[in-house]
Amino acid sequence: MIQSMTGFGEATVVRDGVGFSVEIRSLNNRYFKAAIKLPERFQFMEADVEKLLRKHLSRGSVSFILRVRGKNAAAAFEINRDALDSYLEQIRETKLPDGVNGTVDLASLLTLPGVCEVPELDESYREQEWELVESLAKQALKMLVEMRAAEGKALGEDLMNNCHEIRRLAGDIATQAPKVIEEYHAKLQDRVSHLLRTAKLDVDKETLLREVAVYADRCDISEETSRLESHLTQFIKLCDEGGSVGRKLDFLAQEMLRETNTIGSKSNDATIAKDVVNIKSGIDRLKEQIQNVE
Repeated sequence: MIQSMTGFGEATVVRDGVGFSVEIRSLNNRYFKAAIKLPERFQFMEADVEKLLRKHLSRGSVSFILRVRGKNAAAAFEINRDALDSYLEQIRETKLPDGVNGTVDLASLLTLPGVCEVPELDESYREQEWELVESLAKQALKMLVEMRAAEGKALGEDLMNNCHEIRRLAGDIATQAPKVIEEYHAKLQDRVSHLLRTAKLDVDKETLLREVAVYADRCDISEETSRLESHLTQFIKLCDEGGSVGRKLDFLAQEMLRETNTIGSKSNDATIAKDVVNIKSGIDRLKEQIQNVE
């Protein structure tokens, strides 16, 4: 079964009074594109997060957000006393203009570059944090994949309906094509008979048959209808197999459109022209739906 690229998943947990939540969203994209947002002290796991996402998702714009709320001593920033002392020393040495008094605000000092730093985490602590985030990410991914599968099922049914309609129309064209040659033969024969009666022209049967043969060769669409049927069969097979088939489906839809355009340009029949328009409309719907197939 095919997968949609649209989905959402989330997971939360509270550990030692600290709340952790992971939120993953995915939208359609031609390629895999991850946007990962982590608190500063969790930046070390960005590569692992992307690797995990790529393992479960092959296409789509994926947004991953980790939120951490609560009191935790390990989460607190550390004050770089050397940097703070250096700022204070420079402030003391700064001479203010006469009549100007200055006060030092501690809160403002803490926002200066290098004063507050993310605490260094030892390897053991990093492993614990990653195990927790990885567990949440897998739960969120499971929810997201299930949603993508549910949407993919509905998307697949819609694709199949369009394919069956295109196949029906292509069958009508294949049935109508031989009749076009027969009608042309009959019309040409009527015109020749009329000329023979009115203008007393002499046209032999061989010349007439040769003209019909040239027209039949020029209007022959058997190869195009055969290839269109082959592309449809492959399209349906890929939808049944599932997996990451979006790009292949898009290619097949392009090929179907190419064959249909050729049929329209070669045939000289109003019924076939009408079916060609309807097939092209169906292929456009396929191409639009494929944009959300993984």
